[in-house]
Amino acid sequence: MSQTLVLDHGLEDAKNFARIMYVAHAVIFLCSLGSLSLVPLIFNYLKRPSTAGSFVYSHHTWMIRTFWFSLLWFVVGGALFVTFIGIPFAFAVWGIAWVWYLYRVIRGFVDLNNNNAMPV
Repeated sequence: MSQTLVLDHGLEDAKNFARIMYVAHAVIFLCSLGSLSLVPLIFNYLKRPSTAGSFVYSHHTWMIRTFWFSLLWFVVGGALFVTFIGIPFAFAVWGIAWVWYLYRVIRGFVDLNNNNAMPV
């Protein structure tokens, strides 16, 4: 038995916007190390209510949580950096947070293209 996925125009537009947001999060994070990440975050907050009831809603939530948790880990790294002994740990925390952020953006983009909701 074959399964056919039927997408309406509104859902397809929401998916395209979410794709743009994933690309924006990735490019801004790579080019500015996250200093301009508030711009796509604001768009995620603005567009998330219009996607309620669809799997795209979980993608906006995924991107929002990715931003806030990465900010938390970068602040933790900053707190470690102010101590002389914590500097190596700060670089480790920042490196792990950087890789984790990219993993979440890539995984979200792939799951969005496969029409899968994110586990939030």
